[in-house]
Amino acid sequence: MEGQGTLAAASLRRSFTYQHVFVFVLTFFSYALLHASRKTFSNVKSTMISTWTPENLNQSDIFDNETWNGHTMFHSHFAAEAFLGVLDAVFMSCYAIVSTPQWGKVVYSRLNDCKGLFISGMLGDRYDPRIVLSVGMWGSAVMIFLFGTLTEWTQFYSTEFYVFVWMLNGFIQSAGWPAEVCIMANWFGHGGRGFVLGLWAACASVGNIIGSELCSSVLPYGYENAFLVNATFLFCGGFFVYYCLVSSPVEVGLPEPLEEVDVVRKDDDDDEEELLNQTSSALAAAPKNPILLKQAVLLPGVIPVSSVQYRKVAYSNDLFQYSLAFACLKLVNYSFFFWLPFYLTNNFGWPEYIADHISTWYDWGGICGGVLGGIVSDWIGKRTPVVVAQLIFGVIALSVYSKSPNDRKINSILMGVSGFFCSGAGNLISAAVSADLGRQKEVLGNAKALSTVTGIVDGSGSVGAAFGQLIIPVMEVKIGWMSVFYLFILLVSCLLRIAEKTRVLFPFLPIDSKFNMLYLYLSDECIH
Repeated sequence: MEGQGTLAAASLRRSFTYQHVFVFVLTFFSYALLHASRKTFSNVKSTMISTWTPENLNQSDIFDNETWNGHTMFHSHFAAEAFLGVLDAVFMSCYAIVSTPQWGKVVYSRLNDCKGLFISGMLGDRYDPRIVLSVGMWGSAVMIFLFGTLTEWTQFYSTEFYVFVWMLNGFIQSAGWPAEVCIMANWFGHGGRGFVLGLWAACASVGNIIGSELCSSVLPYGYENAFLVNATFLFCGGFFVYYCLVSSPVEVGLPEPLEEVDVVRKDDDDDEEELLNQTSSALAAAPKNPILLKQAVLLPGVIPVSSVQYRKVAYSNDLFQYSLAFACLKLVNYSFFFWLPFYLTNNFGWPEYIADHISTWYDWGGICGGVLGGIVSDWIGKRTPVVVAQLIFGVIALSVYSKSPNDRKINSILMGVSGFFCSGAGNLISAAVSADLGRQKEVLGNAKALSTVTGIVDGSGSVGAAFGQLIIPVMEVKIGWMSVFYLFILLVSCLLRIAEKTRVLFPFLPIDSKFNMLYLYLSDECIH
């Protein structure tokens, strides 16, 4: 018997057209521009702290404090650094969820209160995702211009204004990811999804690299120019999406990829034909309407509960464990995203434009880890062993990187290895696994369900990442950077533990005979 998904992957390759390539490239770079705009803020933190805090305090007899520092918002670097953490948390909170139900009191009536990614996911299901994405890009570009460029041009410094604008930016940007995944799922089938979406999920890391390089090139001319350049690219990209992107292959007369999914090659041709007929019948009978948020939450794998608890979500401990799993990994990745350039400048004394450039190695590692992880998971037919292996080596890589010397080459290499395992696992989970969850038999053929499911998966992790941005600057000032790395190691270790114990974390394929006893030990509790 050949590996599962072989026939589907071959059929998918034969069905590729230039429209598929165009959609892949356009969605890839549209989300890369969104991430580049986010990366701008993390790349200019040191410069913004210098702008917001007093200077020449030790020469008050020469430089009068009221004259030279009347524009400052904070009296110390620690206060400014803490405020930057608040802005990160505000962005992530609005990006994910504005009013979240309390854990242990999750009932159907409260699920309608969710915002951010949860709402944006449903927007991508109910409206043309092309329009949702383009409007999100335009709105985010305006917010970035107001936040970083206009305030500096007018010398207007207000904590309330910064928080309000960055809150709106987080909410608007939440429209991007669910809409992007929905469009990609409309064009690409299940076979080969690990490779295709693993490659495509690198758009976030590519965007980080683009944002870092743009910032490092214009930062000597003022941090406001870094915001201006990224906002301009993002705003122009919105027009390309609106006028050039096609949301579904049906719009150009091509068949839907759903017709090609979940096909398994059999030794017997009659069995294969029967399976194809069953799949086609299921697709024809499947509902086409968008699913409700509470229906998406109850899909197997979104909330890992037993058959009895499946219909009784309230007070579910498994719900907390599963959400915590995504929150742990996303907290680590987004902490690197928000604080890595500042860490390199603050800890090693490197110039900020050099720190911005070196920080891209974490993203380069994430790209390689996501793509190779997708290829391996397609080859073996499973996601869990790949993710578990990446998490194990991720703990080791973080431990080694925390001891990195003040050497740019060594630091870059260790940073890339850490990104390969930590960010690579995040790419595989957030893209390929999210898409698989939306293609389960409960919603087979209902493409509109995918954006809602993706919003839930990505949003649950963003909530945890938001809390992390509040404690990192405090830990760094009070205890030191080593305490931050110990927190990262602990979080990844907790995620590994949850992955072992949660039975339906990745309920996709049966165990294959290729794997050894070590794999069986790691994945037996995860896969059925």
